[in-house]
Amino acid sequence: MFIFPLIFLSTCIITIKEFLKGNKQAIFLFLIFGLSIYTTSMSVMFKLGFSSSIGSIQSFKELIIIFLLGWNLYTFKNKIKLHFIDYAILAFFCYTFLYALLSIGEQSFLNRSFAFKTTSFFVLVYFSGRFFDLKRLFINKYFLYILILTIAAAAVVLFEVYTNQHLQNKTGYSDFNYYFFNFEQSGNYGLTWTFETASGFKRFASFFANPLEHAAATLISLAVFAGVYTNDKYQLRIDNFGIIALIATFISILFAVSRSSFISYFVLIYAYGWFTNKKYIPKIAHTSFIIVALYSFYLVTKNFDKNSSFIELIISTLDFSDSSSVGHVLEWVQGINSIVETPLGLGLGSSGRVAGSLGENIGGENQFIIIGVQVGIIALIIYVTIYISIIRNAKYWYYRLEGKEKKVCLALLLIKISFIIPLLTSEIETSSYISYMIWFLTGIFVNMIANKSDQIND
Repeated sequence: MFIFPLIFLSTCIITIKEFLKGNKQAIFLFLIFGLSIYTTSMSVMFKLGFSSSIGSIQSFKELIIIFLLGWNLYTFKNKIKLHFIDYAILAFFCYTFLYALLSIGEQSFLNRSFAFKTTSFFVLVYFSGRFFDLKRLFINKYFLYILILTIAAAAVVLFEVYTNQHLQNKTGYSDFNYYFFNFEQSGNYGLTWTFETASGFKRFASFFANPLEHAAATLISLAVFAGVYTNDKYQLRIDNFGIIALIATFISILFAVSRSSFISYFVLIYAYGWFTNKKYIPKIAHTSFIIVALYSFYLVTKNFDKNSSFIELIISTLDFSDSSSVGHVLEWVQGINSIVETPLGLGLGSSGRVAGSLGENIGGENQFIIIGVQVGIIALIIYVTIYISIIRNAKYWYYRLEGKEKKVCLALLLIKISFIIPLLTSEIETSSYISYMIWFLTGIFVNMIANKSDQIND
């Protein structure tokens, strides 16, 4: 198990060492191979007795981003011309910062600061990519690294399935979560309820923080796969490595058993067929949807083995009868009521991870509602505006870019579309790997289109 903290610390050291040599691209090594195993690495370190060092090591990820952002701003040679997305993201950051600075809500300044970091640190990650030197960016190389990570994750999952045991049972996951986040052990497998469905079906996380992060990471991988293997003429050209990577994404999404991400997996494929004008993909999707709908109707109306965990999972998903689905709905209703009653928010730390660790959570299970409960409807509108604007710009520019810029654009477009459903059922920004990767790519994309707009205007 010591291999995980060893890899994490190695990526930190290599990244810093390469930074000092002037190689800023090393940030991708940290984002891909370091953050994907972040929680597993910290858990193992805690189990090995290095609890006193974990607090300092945890700050490495923020310090690396802050250092990169400062360096990028210092060495940025082009004239800074802000895009609408830049202004919106800055507005969100400043607005939420006021909630952290002022005594708004019942949480202490320390708890508000932690909640602010969880809610708004993505802004610094975004601008780290926004002011990145694109001439030194070899995106295809690092996209392939993401696919290598996907294959490794699938291999670990297959081992978990073969042994019928979660990797997290061996890493000290539960003790780490309780010690640092006050999350008590729950469920039937000595971890948390996240690692199983209400019907007892096991969910596997591979080396990610939990099955939900594992499933979300798979969506990123599938989008990156589309970007890598789709050329400028919208043709899909897959080699043997690509076939293995594609199979790996399906293995991961299947055994993560995240219903929102599983649906989003096929939404991503559907969107890909739509944007690349591959008409056969939407046709297959429509036919498959009809078959699944008819089969589901058959299961509901006919006799079936109610003791089957898989069948029970399908039925409980369709009729919202399982505890997970009911929990989501109750959290949404509670959060929406809070937003209606307090439009300016209850203050940072009143919802989400910090509130959950304190046992005072209001309206979790939804990234949008969590933001609205904490900092009100204004911040929520800004966040939604940012999200929609990124999708609209990616869709517009996809047909106008070429080469690596087109690859980044397609990958980001598919990521943003596929994450709409997971955002409704979880707090995505708490996952360092997911949040950092998406927002860094978003910053790079806006950097690209800002440069293109300047060239067109000139």
